[in-house]
Amino acid sequence: MANEADRASTRVRLPMEIWVLVASAFVIAVGYGLVAPALPTFARSFDVGVTAASFVVSSFAIFRLLFAPASGRLVSKLGELRVYLVGLLIVAISTGACAFAQEYWQLLLYRALGGIGSTMFTVAAVSLLVRLAPAEMRGRASGLWATGFLLGNIAGPLIGGALIVVSLRAPFLVYALVLLVAIAITGLLLRGREGVGVRTGEQAVVMRFADAFRHPTFRAALTSSFANGWLVFGVRVALVPLFVVEVLAEQPSWAGISLAIFAAGNASTLIIAGRIADHRGRRPPLLVGLVLCTIGTVYLGFTTSLPTFLAASLLTGIGSGLINPPMTAAVADVIGSRARGGAVLAGFQMAADLGAIIGPVLSGAIAEVWNFSAAFAVTGAVSLVALVFWWRAPETLPGRDTSTAAQDVAAECGRLDEGPPVPLPDAITPVEPAAPSEPSEPEGPTSRSR
Repeated sequence: MANEADRASTRVRLPMEIWVLVASAFVIAVGYGLVAPALPTFARSFDVGVTAASFVVSSFAIFRLLFAPASGRLVSKLGELRVYLVGLLIVAISTGACAFAQEYWQLLLYRALGGIGSTMFTVAAVSLLVRLAPAEMRGRASGLWATGFLLGNIAGPLIGGALIVVSLRAPFLVYALVLLVAIAITGLLLRGREGVGVRTGEQAVVMRFADAFRHPTFRAALTSSFANGWLVFGVRVALVPLFVVEVLAEQPSWAGISLAIFAAGNASTLIIAGRIADHRGRRPPLLVGLVLCTIGTVYLGFTTSLPTFLAASLLTGIGSGLINPPMTAAVADVIGSRARGGAVLAGFQMAADLGAIIGPVLSGAIAEVWNFSAAFAVTGAVSLVALVFWWRAPETLPGRDTSTAAQDVAAECGRLDEGPPVPLPDAITPVEPAAPSEPSEPEGPTSRSR
């Protein structure tokens, strides 16, 4: 049975719309990488200190976090594609405006507004992945999408470094133009495609964050998203360069090499993790990835030579790559392809953003008061907590789950959307009121009495 299911899933091709999203993710990430090397230096050109220059970078992340709940509500009300395109347009306009900033406060304002657009298109893009990817290919779709972002983040700084030679303002103009092209192409190719996941004659439903939070797998996804944000987007960028220079006494260039090795390890497992998640379940690659992240992160803080440090970076990168695709696929399973889960996905994203904000600050304080080993150990402990949550979480791969815990909450979440229609519970409200109909008695074990 399992082999037949595997062979059947391999015959299914990813929809063209998924490849459009992957290509857009690559272009967006390239553009983000274009401005990353220029932004701190450009801010310093307004005769401000290091703290003020750093706050320009942080303002983007802060506004992403603050506007995430509103982005989720917009996705639920207006639809994914509209929010996606408007979000890209906001980033394009704000980034282009940065190129014409004449004072520090203008640069700060424009960059912060870009964070609003960023969270809009991120939440909308993941929601599109949920609705467009076949249930048996969600892991692979998530892996390809993450790979597009990763490769773009690698290529972007290389191009941006060359543009800085021309002008500090040039990367912002180029990024804005690239985004406008991405808006035109994406809007044309995805027009009318955002509802593919909804069966004919059925209403799109809206899943609230509270509904998804009842599912133990979603709670596990929140903890791993927080841990991933803490490590990948926070501690990796904030502490690794300092550790290389202050503890290992190496040249700062080795910090960049270690980050590249981490990215290589990440890229090597993203697509593999997606395939495993689609064939064997979401939990196996996640559990292995969290174990590797925990061991690799703790070991980073105790390395005393450059080769062992680089090996630990590679191990951590491999572990992180094993986490992302199945984690996103599991959240998609909870939502289901027939529901709009803007609020759910916004909360999922906020968990990572919170980790990226709290992680560097707390770990930096621990390193300053105690040492770097303690800081990396605390980061590893956060991954360990996520591992415990996933150990107890039920499997959500459609057709593979037999746990009573998953069945207990299936009616409140979207996991049954791959089977026959089931009565909608009161907790999940339709986008538009349904026409009055005669009440019927729910049948089968999937409906619980309230």
